[in-house]
Order: sequence, then C-alpha cells, then structure tokens
Amino acid sequence: MAKQFYFCFIGPEDISPKSTIIVPMCTVEFKGLFEDPTFICEDSLFSDYSTPIARFQDDITWLRPQEICPSPALFPDNTNDGHAKQGLLGDCWFLCACTILLKYQHLMNKVVPPAQPQWGERGYRGSFLFRLWQHGCWTEVTVDDRLPCLSGKLCFSRCQSPTAFWVALLEKAYAKLQGSYERLWAGQVSEALVDLTGGLAERWSLGDCGTEEDQGRGSSDSDWVRRRRLDLDLLHAVREGCSVSCSVHSAPGGASELGQFHALSVMEWVDVRTVERGGVRLIRIRNPWGRRCWEGAWRESGEGWNSLDPACTLNLLGRAQEAEFWVDETEFLLQFDDVTVGYPINEEGHLQSIYSGKLLTHSHQTSDRWVKGHSAGGCRNNSSFGSNPQFWLRVFERGEVLVSLLQHRRYSRNTGHHYTQSPEEGSSTTQHQHYQAIALHMWKVGTKCLNLSGTLNSPPCASTHCHAYEREVVLHTHLDPGCHLLVPSTFLQGGEGSFLLRVFSSSPTSLSAVKTPGPSLPLVTEGEWETNYLRGAWVTGSSAGGSRNFLSHWQNPRFPVTMGDNIAGSTGVNVRVTLHQNCPDTDLQAIGFHLYKTPEGQEQAESTVPREEEPVASCIPHCYTQAVSLACCLPPGAYVIVPSTYQPDSPGQFTLTVARKIHRRVVKSQERLGRAIQEVSECWAMCTRPINKHTS
Repeated sequence: MAKQFYFCFIGPEDISPKSTIIVPMCTVEFKGLFEDPTFICEDSLFSDYSTPIARFQDDITWLRPQEICPSPALFPDNTNDGHAKQGLLGDCWFLCACTILLKYQHLMNKVVPPAQPQWGERGYRGSFLFRLWQHGCWTEVTVDDRLPCLSGKLCFSRCQSPTAFWVALLEKAYAKLQGSYERLWAGQVSEALVDLTGGLAERWSLGDCGTEEDQGRGSSDSDWVRRRRLDLDLLHAVREGCSVSCSVHSAPGGASELGQFHALSVMEWVDVRTVERGGVRLIRIRNPWGRRCWEGAWRESGEGWNSLDPACTLNLLGRAQEAEFWVDETEFLLQFDDVTVGYPINEEGHLQSIYSGKLLTHSHQTSDRWVKGHSAGGCRNNSSFGSNPQFWLRVFERGEVLVSLLQHRRYSRNTGHHYTQSPEEGSSTTQHQHYQAIALHMWKVGTKCLNLSGTLNSPPCASTHCHAYEREVVLHTHLDPGCHLLVPSTFLQGGEGSFLLRVFSSSPTSLSAVKTPGPSLPLVTEGEWETNYLRGAWVTGSSAGGSRNFLSHWQNPRFPVTMGDNIAGSTGVNVRVTLHQNCPDTDLQAIGFHLYKTPEGQEQAESTVPREEEPVASCIPHCYTQAVSLACCLPPGAYVIVPSTYQPDSPGQFTLTVARKIHRRVVKSQERLGRAIQEVSECWAMCTRPINKHTS
C-alpha cells in the first residue's frame, strides 16, 4: 500500500489566488530587532518550487505582527480562538497535531517556553524560542517574527483570532527545522505529533483490513502494510488524554469540497440515547480550514438531530465551535479512511498505553544505522539478515512493552539549521523517496550466549509483521522476565540509513547494543606501530555537541591527523583509533567517534570538514563503556577525528589514541640503510687504523 501524505491546498476566503496583490505603500522600520541569518525570509519559502505556492513567490511580503494588527499576542484570551486555521500552505497534517498543545498546557509549555517577551513588552527583541523533538531529544529553534503575508494578511497558517500568532510562529520554527516552508507541504499527522510531544503515535485504518490469509502474508511484500481496525471502545481509558485525527484519501460524500488527502481533528466522541431509546455514537470533528464543510445528517440543521431530545441537541450543537461539525459513527467509518492516535503524556513525561491505560514509567533509547556492506542486511528473506544491528532487551518483571523503530530522513546541511534533502542512492522513483520500508522483529532467548543463526531462523515471538514505508513503526506486546533479541531491518538489502530505537514499558527493563565485530578490513597486526596520544574534553555549552543526530554535533573537539608516507605503491595505512573516557564506571557516557576526509588543498591545521560530508569510518553506536576502538585501512591523506558523547551537553574528559602501522617498505629501507651505514663505518675504521711497520 502506497503511503499517503495529507496536504489539501486551499484558497482562503480572504486570499484569492486570482486576486490583485496590494502591497502597502509604506512600512514601519524596526531597527535593532532580530533577523535570523540562518533562515532568511526570501530563501525560506521554497526547496524546489514544486508546490502550488510557487505561483506567489513574487507577491509574498514579510511583516512583523505589530505591522499586521495593532495589539498582537502569542495567545488569545479565549482558548477556542487559539485553534489553527489553515492558509495557502498544505500542512493540515501539522495543524491537526497542534491541537493537542492547546488541550494540555504542560505540552504547550514544552514546545513554547512561557514568559517570553512579547510585542510592546520590555525585553522584546523580535525573536521567539521553540522546542521541537528531533532524533531522540528536544532541539531549541529560534526564529524572528517576520511572517509571510499577502495583501498585508498572513498567507499561511494562523489562529482563529487575527491577533494571536503562536500558530504562525510555530509553523515558521517547524519549517526552519525541515529546511523550508515548502517542505511542510504534505505529511503525516503521526510524524508531527511525535515532533511536538516526543511521544508515540499510531495510524489505524477505517477500511477493510483484509482476510486473515492476507494478514498472514508476512514480510515478503514490502508494499503491503498491516492495518489495525479502529475501535473507539479500546480508547475509552485514555479518551481524555490521547490525540485523535482522521483523514480522507478522496473526496467524501459529506463534503466534496474537501478534495483528496485532507486531515482533520477529532475533538471528542459521545454516546447518547435517542427518543426511541436507541443509542448512537456522535463524533465531533474540526476542520483546520476554519469553517464548517459537512453536509451529512448531523449538520447543524440535519435530520439526525430530530432523533434526540431537544435539550441534548441544544447541548451538543452548543459544543461545536466555528469549523466543527458532528457525524455519527456509521457515517464516520464510511466517509473517512484512517485515524491517527497519539499516546497521552502526563506532566512527568510518561506515556500512557492506549491499549491498557497503564502508565509506561520506564523508557530507554539508543541509535544506530544500517551501513551498506556491513550492517544493512535487509529483510528475513535475505541470508544477510543476521548482519543487521541487534539489541538486547532485558525484562525484569512481566509487563506491557512498546518498542518503536524510527528512521531519520537523509539531509545535508548548508548553513545553520537550513537543510536540503539528499536524494536516495539508486532511487528511480520518488514514491518512497523519504523513507525506506522498515520492520522490527523480537526473539525470546534464554541467555545472551546464543546460536544466532538458529535463533534468527526460528519464528520471532513478536514483530511489526510487515516492512512499512513509515517514519516509525511500533511493536506492542506483553513480556515475561528474561532476555529478548531485537533486530531492526530495512526491506531491501543494502538500504542505508540512521534510526532511533525506543522502549517504553510498565515494568523495569534495560536496552543495550549487541557488540559485534567491526567491518572486515585489511589490518596488519605485526610490525612497527607509531602511536600518538591526544587529550581533550567535552565542555557543556561549547564543545559537547553530541552525536550526528543533533545539530550541534560539529561543536565537538576535532583532531586533524595525516595518514600515509607518500611512498609509491602505497594503497592504504592500517590505523587503530581508540577513544577512552577518563571517568569511573559509575559516570560513564555513551561515546563514539567519526573519521572524516579533509577536502583536498586544505591545510591540516584548519581541521574543518563540510557539514554535509559523510564520515569515511565510524565507531558507533555510542556505547556506555570505558573505551571504544576501531581498526581500519585508510587511503593516504588528511583526516579529522570527531569524538562525541551521544547526548549533547554531556561533559567529560577523554584520551584519543591513534596508532598507525609503519609501512613495510619504510621499515625495510631503514633496515637496509642501517646495515649500509654500519658497513661503511667498519670499512672506514679499517682504512684509518695505524699501519704496523714491523711485519713478520
């Protein structure tokens, strides 16, 4: 099944695509206010001009909120006026996810830090700070408050209240993180929910789930995705805390104007009695367009309300705010295609299971990657499946367990937070250009010393069943105490990419990487070695940048090294690099390092590498151990070693050991030269000693 993205391009009632753009004759200059040099207004709109908003590129102007209205504020006094209203940008999926922030203040405070100076207040500098979850941690994103406008009005997303700007500014921060506004065109609600909460989200089908035979096909078909049928009764225990949205793949009968691929928010569902003493379940839905558009039986003047008590009808219609409408469950299942359910998160940051309602108070995460020729073994159909990264999950008490496998998009960085997407190697189609088909399998093992081949050839105790073209797949199960082997994989052998593995559980667990030997590389152990010892430190706020998953990675210490002796015929230098952290076992950090090739013509002392450069060798995943080591063979040239902890701002001291094998020809030349010098010395001694005149 091809993955669907929801975008829904609309022309708001106050901005017509065919209308004449009126540019204000004069603007107010605000000297000294922040202007983001890493997300320049004119460059922030487009990545490749492939979406309909490209037609407005010459008409969009940038205004600060105080230029748009006289009394701007981040939030309105009435919460209902703070809901998002979609503009020209097809990001309904992102706006649906924003609904959960308005519902829970502790989630809003995490994303939009409170007490920021606003317009007209002391300390206002024209910038706002947001926090967005990326690659396993919260990333701070600062933007200026210049917003895209047409005819003096916001042309992208905004609040229902024209004087509230939290939605427009958050949208800009999210666009900055993705690389441009255009990158927000079409997406999945589940991805935005995770990025705004740091939690989990699952997509459930409202359509036909197929026969049991279909569901048993396994992982042999990467385009088939196992779909779970929606059961709102299942969500009863978490209905107050979870986030629910729904989507259409084609124009539904109740609202043909919705068009294809549109996402909407489910605000609530209630069970009510009819006057004939029957029962009906009604679902209240919000359209991010900011207006009602439904023509079903439960529209404001629909015939469905005649079956209810007038007092009940009045109460339910009174709950429906602007842009909201009611449908019954039968109509909902018929007209919509799928729903996305976001897990509740309490104020302590713990997830609540949508299956049982239990709090999942224990969590772990680790990162790794699939490397072609080394750890990208593909699915179980391939004999190389066992080369995929593997992890130990140890369960100490029986409990409910959720395991999430989240893959990262491939980006290259230009400057600051401004990203451009790199094309996938060997890609002949753009249908799945963002993500690979991924899956997760689990085996129960009696001990960590196991027959790996025999284990992987046996049926797993749990899995995500099929490889899916999703950013994240989630495995839900209940586990008894013991050790379990986790194997994340791509469907295609050789498919490269980075991923994050997360575990949430109701009982104590531990997660660690299975230590496997490094890639097979030609390494000579005998002979002479030249060893250098380099000392350094990760300092919070300056040189503790974390792993490559984080924007701050290049703040880490960098050590330039030169490999090779420039002898003709030399094809490579055998190198052994060891990173040792100087701390007791109780204070260990997860550590690793990368080796980068220095561009030709650059001085070694500069020790800089283009930020889009891929490492030539890596010692990952980051491990909680005293020392990690990598042996490899590198072509002669200049390199930079970047050691790091996994999490940013993790201070510590370390020693980096670089051992280089002295080339055999150099050793032999030195030996021959030494023997020649010795022979010349002996000959010279014989020629210069005194001659004995009294010979016999």
